[in-house]
Amino acid sequence: MDPSKLKLNSVKDSQLLQPLFEFSGACAGCGETPYLKLLSQLFGDRALIANATGCSSIYGGNLPTTPWTKNAEGRGPAWSNSLFEDNAEFGLGFRLTLDKQTEYAAELVHRLAPDIADQILGADQSTPTGIFDQRQRVVLLKDRMATVESPQARDLLSLADVLVKRSVWIVGGDGWAYDIGFGGLDHVLASGRNVNILVLDTEVYSNTGGQMSKSTPRGAVAKFASAGKHQAKKDLGQLAITYGNVYVGRVAMGANDAHTVRTFLEAESYAGPSLIIAYSPCIAHGYDLRYGLEQQKKAVLSGHWPLFHYDPRSAIDSGPAFHLDSKAPSIPLEDHIYSETRYRMLTQSDPAEAKQLLVLAQQDVHDRWLQYERLARKDDSNGA
Repeated sequence: MDPSKLKLNSVKDSQLLQPLFEFSGACAGCGETPYLKLLSQLFGDRALIANATGCSSIYGGNLPTTPWTKNAEGRGPAWSNSLFEDNAEFGLGFRLTLDKQTEYAAELVHRLAPDIADQILGADQSTPTGIFDQRQRVVLLKDRMATVESPQARDLLSLADVLVKRSVWIVGGDGWAYDIGFGGLDHVLASGRNVNILVLDTEVYSNTGGQMSKSTPRGAVAKFASAGKHQAKKDLGQLAITYGNVYVGRVAMGANDAHTVRTFLEAESYAGPSLIIAYSPCIAHGYDLRYGLEQQKKAVLSGHWPLFHYDPRSAIDSGPAFHLDSKAPSIPLEDHIYSETRYRMLTQSDPAEAKQLLVLAQQDVHDRWLQYERLARKDDSNGA
């Protein structure tokens, strides 16, 4: 399917694109894999992916097979796995390398092919059609360099492909992003570089057996929180927003798939750091994942997982940067959380504690929603 003939910001059209992530071997009903599939459909033929250790690195690199594949033209994601503690820096290295290679390639184009330099270096690559046209120009450039006998021509021949826009993604779970790799994640966000960060948020260390992370919500039971977690969930999105130049989106595929597709496209198009936090149901939550989509809807309706996006480009244009993309909570939090064993088990082992934590967790929902409403109102008033 030719991407140029599709409206990629629609769910229907985006799903006509070939997935370059398939047959992963993840748990049945895994909430992480739909986001990776979508990433591969929208950007996979030009993506470089740095994947933190965790579930996504296990089902993403279960050698000797891999779910990452290529299309009929032989293009697909370049994927590699790094450690919990340095994956963000690892992915930033992808970006720095690409930027330096692109800088050198541009110098060589000016020197060796000045007649087509403006066409190649000034090309609009914001659409699939623009990227296709740039690939044709790069083919012509490589054909020309193949006939030139010089070290610089050989350098340009080997580097020419970086003149086609690449999409750098740094991927991992909440154990990486909220905890062990947070220092590196913060460093990358502060760098201002054009990288996209996808956090597959299961709210628990899934791959290592269900330990508590800083993403684990108040009242949930996990390893190292057998009496229910007493602290509120860390708000990674708000922390990133404070920089002012980071695109931030919180999505839930099952609650609003159109919002998810739109957020991925906006984040990738932003020429700076972007952060997408994606709600990902997990078997560690303790319910039949056949109902994962319905549970995501409840997470949003209860206010546990408000949808929003923050786009710094809007602020530059004097418009509102922060947008609340879901409505105010319309069901009690307990209608959502007590569908999951990770919460319900505390009502059996310590009913009094469960009741107290529920009250506090409901207050967390209320306070967080008020904070988001204030952000949205502030941006609306600034844009007025």
